[in-house]
Amino acid sequence: MSDVPHAQLDWDETGQPRSRLFGDVYFSQTSGLDETRHVFLANNDLAARFSALPAGGRLTIGETGFGTGLNFLAAWACFDEHAPADARLQFVSVEKYPLQRDDLARTLALWPQLATHGDALLAQYVAVHPGFQRLCFAGGRVTLTLLVGDVLELLPQLDARIDAWFLDGFSPAKNPQMWTPALFAQLARLSAPGTTLGTFTSAGFVRRGLMEAGFAMQRTPGQGRKREILKGVFEGLPEPASLDPGATATGLPPKAWYARPPAWRGPRQALVIGAGLAGCATAASLAARGWQVSVLERRDAAAREGSGNPQGILYLKLSAHGTALSKLVVAGFGHTRRLLERLQRDVDWAPCGVLQLAYDEAEATRQAQLAAHYVDGLLHPLDRDAAAERAGIALEQGGLFFPEAGWAHPPALCRTLLAHPAIRLLTHREALRLERDDGVWLAWAGDHELARAPLVVLACAADAARFEQAASLPLKRIRGQISRLPATPASAALGTVLCADGYVAPPRQGEHTLGASFEFQRQDDTPSAAEHASNLDLLRQISPDLSQRLDADALDPQVLEGRVGFRCTTPDYLPAVGPLAEAEAFAAAYGVLARDARQSPQVPCPWLEGLYVNTGHGSRGLVTAPLAGELLAAWLEDEPLPLPRDVAEACHPNRFPLRRLIRGR
Repeated sequence: MSDVPHAQLDWDETGQPRSRLFGDVYFSQTSGLDETRHVFLANNDLAARFSALPAGGRLTIGETGFGTGLNFLAAWACFDEHAPADARLQFVSVEKYPLQRDDLARTLALWPQLATHGDALLAQYVAVHPGFQRLCFAGGRVTLTLLVGDVLELLPQLDARIDAWFLDGFSPAKNPQMWTPALFAQLARLSAPGTTLGTFTSAGFVRRGLMEAGFAMQRTPGQGRKREILKGVFEGLPEPASLDPGATATGLPPKAWYARPPAWRGPRQALVIGAGLAGCATAASLAARGWQVSVLERRDAAAREGSGNPQGILYLKLSAHGTALSKLVVAGFGHTRRLLERLQRDVDWAPCGVLQLAYDEAEATRQAQLAAHYVDGLLHPLDRDAAAERAGIALEQGGLFFPEAGWAHPPALCRTLLAHPAIRLLTHREALRLERDDGVWLAWAGDHELARAPLVVLACAADAARFEQAASLPLKRIRGQISRLPATPASAALGTVLCADGYVAPPRQGEHTLGASFEFQRQDDTPSAAEHASNLDLLRQISPDLSQRLDADALDPQVLEGRVGFRCTTPDYLPAVGPLAEAEAFAAAYGVLARDARQSPQVPCPWLEGLYVNTGHGSRGLVTAPLAGELLAAWLEDEPLPLPRDVAEACHPNRFPLRRLIRGR
């Protein structure tokens, strides 16, 4: 089992924390807040820069060493005081050893003047696990992208353009492995000429290293007992590639087919097709950034199709090999878990945990590998007796327990995401065709125009491929049927979600959700008795005891209640999220790859201007779709991506035409 990567703290007689590992303080023992305001806010001239932001403007701060969150909270408070009401703050911070929530709460109590912001941070400080974690505040006006792990491993994965750096962390004498030329090179890669930097240290090798990386540095008076500190401005390096916001860790620009499209300059009006979870999340992410969004839905309300089940499972299907899908799932799980805090507990969601049963030898081996790879706070193994105690019923095997997971009512989450004054839901409108005319996309149903906007996002599951512009996406529909089982007094003892080949959830409003079938042939949405019977067989495999408590043998599959939804999947099981390119022009631009896949032609990608997609989430939509909305908005707004660059590329729709070229198809 992996060690929990949390900070280990000691507390002095004044109640201030000290890192046991580094033997160093987190902030000045005289006045940590004054130090932050002087070293980081003043040396980056943030008050004036916030005041000067234009309407809808944005400033992005990067930080090494999130620590207690003091710098973030102070910057946020300064932003609230000085920035226009419609401006946005993006804060990106790296932390190898995040504080546990109780330690964070104890530390934040030291600064009552930041209590409002500190309470908001604590409310979102859940499911913070290694990797990229996205936390949103103030209705999306302030965003924290927390990179949990080693700075020299995670900064190279970051795709962002930073406006101001807080170069923090434990002192170079205590933490020499961070203060290296490799770090300074990453700061330069992520900066543009004019990016500023402040740091508490005045060490000569730090100043010289930053100067070699392209920063003009100067010593400036410190605060309190600190005699001197450093501040600087990035002047740039002669190699243009090193300044590309999407440059790789080697300093080379990204492949052209994955490069960002030009930042959006048109009217901030969008049309989202589909009001399932992907569409609602996309609309919410755009509305939080000042867009006016219309959502087209062919049914009478949101979440009537694949997102309409009474209970969706917040479940992490992971690999022990650090795959792009696993990174996406961990990051998406944290983001969704924080979103669910906005819903009514035990009615619209329940953090009851998820127990993945070790139902055969292969599954037990896989679970042992996962337990060795991931931190205990995300998952941990339970033997049969401990699993049964957790579940509240008898079980025939133990399994892997995910303590922060549970179930959610997806329609409630969709309604919450749509509850923004800038979002308009248009029901009973099924778009069948898209045309672009004079910079505007028109959505048609036959000869009837349904809506128009300069930007369109296809978030309609496998139906995205019926539009000519997205017809090459290899999307597949898989039918899934759930069964709704009336709870009994005995079955109500079930205390956690149980998963094997299927799943069963604790009761919601007097019913358990059981499922779901995988049917590749049938394409109708009428529940079948055969799939109800198959689901009941799954229940018996999961727990004979629970099956008996539900009197499953007496249930008639012919009269059971249930519903059918369709998962939309891709061949690699990753979603398709991002901008779309014109298929024939793409093949022409990068045709050399069909002859030599090692080539990297830097021909600009022939984007379909203003056309994006968010689909293909399969059975993981509750975990991945909300974060995909943030990823899509970041593509559009030229913001820091909420995922590692390689994961964003793995989800990019251009991967499909690229593979076809390379394989000669």
